[in-house]
Amino acid sequence: MNTDKDIFERMRAGEPIRKEDAEYGKFGEVVSRTIRLCVEMNASALDLDQVRKKLSEIIGTEIDDSTTIFPPFYTNFGRFISLGKDVFINHACSFLDIGGITIEDNVQIGPRVNITSENHPIDPADRTTLLLQPVVIKRNAWIGAGATILPGVSVGENAIVAAGAVVSRDVPPNTVVAGVPAKVVKNI
Repeated sequence: MNTDKDIFERMRAGEPIRKEDAEYGKFGEVVSRTIRLCVEMNASALDLDQVRKKLSEIIGTEIDDSTTIFPPFYTNFGRFISLGKDVFINHACSFLDIGGITIEDNVQIGPRVNITSENHPIDPADRTTLLLQPVVIKRNAWIGAGATILPGVSVGENAIVAAGAVVSRDVPPNTVVAGVPAKVVKNI
């Protein structure tokens, strides 16, 4: 463990995070704050501007007015979400962003999409450790309803992820992927 960096810098660098980490409590504080703010946002936001304002508070960066998020929206950390311009996120999406989630401009995300940037080791003795790998959704991609994007995946520019797909590998630009696991079914 590199003690020259705080836990958040180590998370950004993709280092494994263990519950025994001396700074794990700082991480837990952010998670607790994010849970509270998500509950508030989903329960009380009466219009899209209020959703943007509350989600901006969660992620720590102002969300552009051109971006639309339909509640409910869920995240477990929030600080490592980056949203571009003209992004649309439909109802009931869940972003587990401890490893980082970047959504570039003009991305469309259907309802009930799950994006996770975190995993756990296969070894049962180390199962509570967080393994972090960023997810990047490139410009003008479209993620269909109920799709799941797994850690470390990059979805290429103009790509389409079909509804219900489980994406475990990078999606090339200008392609359509479908299935479980998702495979290229068409070039655009």
